[in-house]
Amino acid sequence: MIRLTWVQPEDLIGHELRQAAEDGRATGPDAERVREIAARWHAAGGHDAPPRAGASEPGAARLRDLAGELLDELAAVPSPLPEPSDLAGIVAACPSWPGTVPGTAPGTAPGTAPGTAQGAASRAAVDPARVLGAWQGRAAGCVLGKPVEKIPREGIRQIAEATGNWPIRGWFTAKGLPDDVARRWPWNRRSAVNSLAENIDGIPEDDDLNYPLLALSVLERHGRGFTTDDVAKLWLDELPAGRTFTAERVAYRNLLDGVEPPATAARRNPFREWIGALIRADVYGWSNPGDPATAAEHAWRDARLTHTANGIYGAMFVAAMCAAALVATSPEEVVRAGLSVVPERSRLHEAVRLAVADAAREDDFERVVDLLHERHGGLHWVHTINNAALVAATLIHGRGDFTATIAGAVAGGWDTDSAGATAGSVAGALNGVVPDRWRMRDSLASSLTGYDGVGLAALAARTQEMMGP
Repeated sequence: MIRLTWVQPEDLIGHELRQAAEDGRATGPDAERVREIAARWHAAGGHDAPPRAGASEPGAARLRDLAGELLDELAAVPSPLPEPSDLAGIVAACPSWPGTVPGTAPGTAPGTAPGTAQGAASRAAVDPARVLGAWQGRAAGCVLGKPVEKIPREGIRQIAEATGNWPIRGWFTAKGLPDDVARRWPWNRRSAVNSLAENIDGIPEDDDLNYPLLALSVLERHGRGFTTDDVAKLWLDELPAGRTFTAERVAYRNLLDGVEPPATAARRNPFREWIGALIRADVYGWSNPGDPATAAEHAWRDARLTHTANGIYGAMFVAAMCAAALVATSPEEVVRAGLSVVPERSRLHEAVRLAVADAAREDDFERVVDLLHERHGGLHWVHTINNAALVAATLIHGRGDFTATIAGAVAGGWDTDSAGATAGSVAGALNGVVPDRWRMRDSLASSLTGYDGVGLAALAARTQEMMGP
């Protein structure tokens, strides 16, 4: 049988039960109902969510009908947490929401200040080097994290130490890696062939780089007034289903089943607060320099196709940071802009706030990561909350140093390529230049139509064209 990952009900129910524990359903007013559903699943021989795999063993297919029923029953249990997914509710939950009002032109909201100290910037006012630095930084952070994706924190450190690369200051390499370490911590098999120091030749394909290309395509085809439906149609036209994972694959399946957004994000989708929407948001920030409010709104339109609550907030957080990073002067200013569009009582806001405090207080970044793992160790390694907190922490602790920033995101040991890409995006934009050691041949591989072999310099110029006048 085909091992179809991330969509079969028997593979989703364990993740949905864990999601219920995270969003308050398992401890709130309907806790008994959730416990009864979990008991029925386990009594039938159902398993908890696997830590890393995307599909069960073939024998679990016998539980498919029951899993579907239980998923639908869990969906009928509301979360008691104050974490809205509609834009009006999100804005109302953000006391520090930046200047512009969603749906208006940048800077037109009466009686409000621009979203950052600099205010919304036109394309002519933004240094092209910072836009290029953002693209280069995203690519570098992504490729650094690719070969160690799915390797836990301790394994990443052992590999780096064994090859003289700790603290991480360059690409990972298999040269000089002792056999016992290599056996204990095998590389990500799909990525090691093109993301180690000895075999990098241009920028390899990755979903963390495909999604920014799709966001750029949405803006180029539909303009700044694009809709969630426009995003969905573009995916069906251009994004191969096999290049989607977790929440994106579920939403893609839902679209093919005739489900329309935003229901695509909620129907049998236990990954709706994972990192997928966050990694799609950078271009919405870069195309709105100095205007985190509009950047966040654009990210919301995209994210609601696949995500809810903290999954959406993660995308808005990153878009706002990327908008600020093109005009800001410090990581602190960038992270403040990001937090301004995240509901203050949400789990994501608290996680980022604590991570920033840790990073500002602790001299040793390993201690910062210790604290992050103590708080968020129960989350899946590709969840939004833990990875966003890690990105914020490494931005603050890195103090503008590009290498330290992407190294911290990767060494944290969660979604290494995604966290590295986002941290690199912000750090590259802030610096306006990426150190030579992190630059690759200017050719990006992609399965998306018209993008295979495109250069980052060309993408940066096209991004600048999407900014306001």
